[in-house]
Amino acid sequence: MTPTTWIFVGVGVILVAIVIGVIIASNRERAIVEQRLGQYLDDGKSKQAEAQDRAMDWVSKKVEKTSFGDKMARNLARADLKFKVGEYFALIFIAMFALGAFAWFVGNRHWISGLLGAAAGGFAPGMYVKFMQGQRLRKFQDQLPDMLNLMVNGLRAGYSTMQAIEAVSKELPPPICDEFRRVVQEMQIGIPMETALDNLLRRIPSPDLDFVVTAVNVQREVGGNLSEILDSISFTIRERIRIKGEVRVLTSQVRASGAVLSLIPIGLACLLWFISPTYIVHMTDGGPICTTIIVVVILGMIAISYFIMQKIADIEV
Repeated sequence: MTPTTWIFVGVGVILVAIVIGVIIASNRERAIVEQRLGQYLDDGKSKQAEAQDRAMDWVSKKVEKTSFGDKMARNLARADLKFKVGEYFALIFIAMFALGAFAWFVGNRHWISGLLGAAAGGFAPGMYVKFMQGQRLRKFQDQLPDMLNLMVNGLRAGYSTMQAIEAVSKELPPPICDEFRRVVQEMQIGIPMETALDNLLRRIPSPDLDFVVTAVNVQREVGGNLSEILDSISFTIRERIRIKGEVRVLTSQVRASGAVLSLIPIGLACLLWFISPTYIVHMTDGGPICTTIIVVVILGMIAISYFIMQKIADIEV
């Protein structure tokens, strides 16, 4: 086999490994609290596995101390991806190397092709995390009225707030049951309910959930009929979800048009580079300063038009 074939095979193996790693990490069912409790129960780990876990934990803790690492840990928790911060950054570097090598091989072995591939590999994991975060938040908000109805019925039947939350964690489908199971587990290990609910709100940045958490905390401090309060909030949230759905349908064409029209020039330029690099190279005949001005103006106009169209479609409910 020629060296070029070996490079192609290696890049393919790395891409397959990335896909397998993402699938395994996404399907891992043990939550963060369960992992913390599991360290006292799992005695069958080998010393090598424990050393690897300690090394990864050390790297993750060092990275999480930075503001960017803390933000990334919060985003991973909101997307329900069981990656540690160190593992996530390792995935980014692997994706950059794999896609950079693949683009370099396909794009006439030019360093610009490798740079474009590395840039795509650097942005791909973040886009995936953001997509999963949006999908999970949307599902959670759609299930929130059913959760409130279940809590209201439980409170009227004589349940305590803790028992009503535990019923939610057992009866409803994911992702809402997973989040409230974490709340129950945190309270079982001694964390106050207010802190556990604040942690829930930190993982799920939903204004509707904020209403519910505020109502529960106020009722615990000053008293009152929590079931009536939650019943009123449930009606309000159902109406907001209905109106948001109608607005989303009416503005979907504008949002899709903005995304497509913004990506077409960039995608066409990348396609022309890989098909006929000499066509793009002629743009640099005016010198580096002229080329830089052209690129900055084009990207600026694309960004401005995209944000204007998204702002038009962003209607507060």
